[in-house]
Amino acid sequence: MTFRKALASALVIGCAAVATAVFYGDSTSGATVAATAPAVPVRIGIVEQRSVPVLIRALGNVRSQRSVEIRAQVDGVLVELPVKEGQLVRRGDLLARIDDRSIVAAVEQAKAQAAVTEAQLVSARLDLRRYQSLAKTQAIATQTLDQQRALVAQLEATLRTHEASVAASQVQLSHTQIRAPSDGRVGIHNVHEGNFLRASDAQGLFSVVQLDPISVEVSLPQRMLPQLQALRPGSESDPVLLQAYSGDGGLLLGEGLLTLIDNRVSTQTGTIRIKGDFANPDGRLWPDQSVTVSLPVQTLPNALVVPHRALRQGVDQVLVWRVVDGSAAPQAVQVLHSDNEIAVISGLAVGDTVVVDGHSRLRPGVAVRTLDEAQQPEPAMATRRGF
Repeated sequence: MTFRKALASALVIGCAAVATAVFYGDSTSGATVAATAPAVPVRIGIVEQRSVPVLIRALGNVRSQRSVEIRAQVDGVLVELPVKEGQLVRRGDLLARIDDRSIVAAVEQAKAQAAVTEAQLVSARLDLRRYQSLAKTQAIATQTLDQQRALVAQLEATLRTHEASVAASQVQLSHTQIRAPSDGRVGIHNVHEGNFLRASDAQGLFSVVQLDPISVEVSLPQRMLPQLQALRPGSESDPVLLQAYSGDGGLLLGEGLLTLIDNRVSTQTGTIRIKGDFANPDGRLWPDQSVTVSLPVQTLPNALVVPHRALRQGVDQVLVWRVVDGSAAPQAVQVLHSDNEIAVISGLAVGDTVVVDGHSRLRPGVAVRTLDEAQQPEPAMATRRGF
């Protein structure tokens, strides 16, 4: 019995020793791993405070302020087409010339008829003065005097008719030379020299489209009308700046000013149109081109701004990862406004450092290391927002 008790005691003491060794061995190993775990590489941004313009981004179309279809106003053969397709022209430049020989002849004929009538009128007026002198002495009948007066009046009316014919023929003659109604670019030719043109032709010769300045039209949902009404389109003291980008929103094509909010909402589409004027000396904006337009409708003063990439969506709240003393800590924030590039938030302070890239490996309290290419904190970009 004594031997059995001694053996049992030895087994208990041995098991306890093994358990103690295992426990302390694991604890030491975990502490060592935590102490030697590498810092998580991240990119960072800084919380800024500034005024943030809230922008509407919408699709629009470029519109020429003057687009003219060049047409013949008289019938005749096209004898000259001095402008090339795509050529820039100035107002008054000769665009086309129509054979004018028949119209020149008509002008000369009308002038000759007017000259004949004018000569007849001169003779009739001389006779009238003589008849008036003779009538005072009753040397001629009153009827003869009246007939002469009527003849003078008739010739005066005939002369005015011929003079009007001369003027009309000269107008027709001027139409044989087609000149540019405005500055612009010549379009594709629909006819060529030698074609017989008619004033009734449905198709014009070509178009001339003004490129500078140029307009952009945008249709916005009617729910945005209160925001639009707060703007002052056309104001010189408080102009509203528009920016036009390529269709994908990437390349800035031009900057202009809001000039008009339409006077009605479309009942078919439930939208309201706005228009802006753009200087376009380089021709980057093209008539009927689709563009993305940004329009500032509000300014948020003294806003706390972070890069949008800093936001993380939690189960029931939005989080950012703050960097405090080289370690990451989650922080709940309230988003007041956001777009694809920035977010206006509350819950942080100016100058706080937040993680903008590298979130996947973050845990509360984990050490972080700023990547070399991001040593300079990422700035929050200007805001853009669609509707």
